[in-house]
Amino acid sequence: MARSATILIAAAVLLAGGPAAAAGQGPSRGPERPNVVLIVTDDVGYGDFGAYGATDIRTPHIDRLAKEGVRLTDFYAAPVCTPTRASLITGRYQQRVGLEEALASAGPRDRGLLPTGRSLPQLLKKNGYATGLIGKWHLGWKPEFAPNEHGFDYFFGFKSGAIDFYTHEAASGLDDLFENTTPVQVDGYMTDLITARAVRFIEQHAAEPFFVDVSYNAAHWPWQPPDRYVKARQVALQAPTDDPPPTRRDYAAMLERADAGIGEILRTLATLGLERNTLVVVTNDNGGEWLSRNTPLSNRKGTLWEGGVRVPAIFRWPGRLPAGRTSGQPGIFMDLTASILAATGTPVPPEARLEGINLLPILAGQAPPVERTFFWRTRTQKAVRRGDWKLLVEGNALFVFNLRADVGEHDDLARERVDLIRALRPLIASWEADVDAERKALAP
Repeated sequence: MARSATILIAAAVLLAGGPAAAAGQGPSRGPERPNVVLIVTDDVGYGDFGAYGATDIRTPHIDRLAKEGVRLTDFYAAPVCTPTRASLITGRYQQRVGLEEALASAGPRDRGLLPTGRSLPQLLKKNGYATGLIGKWHLGWKPEFAPNEHGFDYFFGFKSGAIDFYTHEAASGLDDLFENTTPVQVDGYMTDLITARAVRFIEQHAAEPFFVDVSYNAAHWPWQPPDRYVKARQVALQAPTDDPPPTRRDYAAMLERADAGIGEILRTLATLGLERNTLVVVTNDNGGEWLSRNTPLSNRKGTLWEGGVRVPAIFRWPGRLPAGRTSGQPGIFMDLTASILAATGTPVPPEARLEGINLLPILAGQAPPVERTFFWRTRTQKAVRRGDWKLLVEGNALFVFNLRADVGEHDDLARERVDLIRALRPLIASWEADVDAERKALAP
């Protein structure tokens, strides 16, 4: 389908701030529908992009997107990857589908995300979009959990949480590279394969509206830099006590190769004349690992401290979003679902019950910032952020932080703000009761 390079979206959709921004509209068939390229890196620290302060890692292409778009300072994910990806696909809290922890790459494979017909890719597909997932899935191994079942027309990548970047073996020792539902053997460094297939998908669908989720596994362990083949001794967490230990230099080389791949994707959009008609989002799936730079945040992946859940996020949409802007509007991965559906004019059925909001009017300066309330939970921690205030529960310990004044969570105000503890702790309990009731109702 031929399309104009100019983006025209109904003001009612752009200015809608609610989760069902596009609800009630018929399928959008006009020629101006935008493409969406969502790029997700893996285990990258909040401060690992140049646009977020990194000095020892070169990310010129990501930094360019920040200069040409909007950089968010207060964007959130789950503390590990599977939950984040579940919230993106469903547009709802991952606790509702029982995916609160990372699915194991070895062992039983009976858990995963079942399709509902209301997933992000499925709704886009129903609206006439070509849909592709290139890279990491991590939402289930069994055929009924596969990306194609959720509405992705095309899938090239792997299903587990981590693979050897060169051999593409998972922690189980089994090969883990698929094209749609077929296991495949393809030589190459995984980051480069993801880039090449993403470019090919864009080229193949340049004449029709498309959504592609480019899910890099860089810079997740095993920390294997490009152009230096060494089979991973284990596709599992690497520690500072390993002999020899992985290095920050190796980590940097992996992230820089992903940034180079992003550059190739951006050049492809420009060459095909799609740049102005494409919303590009770059973000990360959870807080950084021990080799990451999470400055100025505290702690890292797997925790509910800011370093475990706050992630970089950049939106570029020429002509629709301002260039070079920084936004303190709080956002969360579920907002990507709502924002993409709104931007594409995709009808959202009421039963989808999206829990995110369309951030685009706020980022465009067409709507004022809004106060948000977010919840998180792990086996050992619980947390809520409401406005600028955060309550973190860790066993019997209660911590209160003003994130606007203390993003590093150094100044615990629990003693001074008992009133906030009394106000926020019941919110966590109410939220838990709600999501747990839904999860139990879905359980076989």
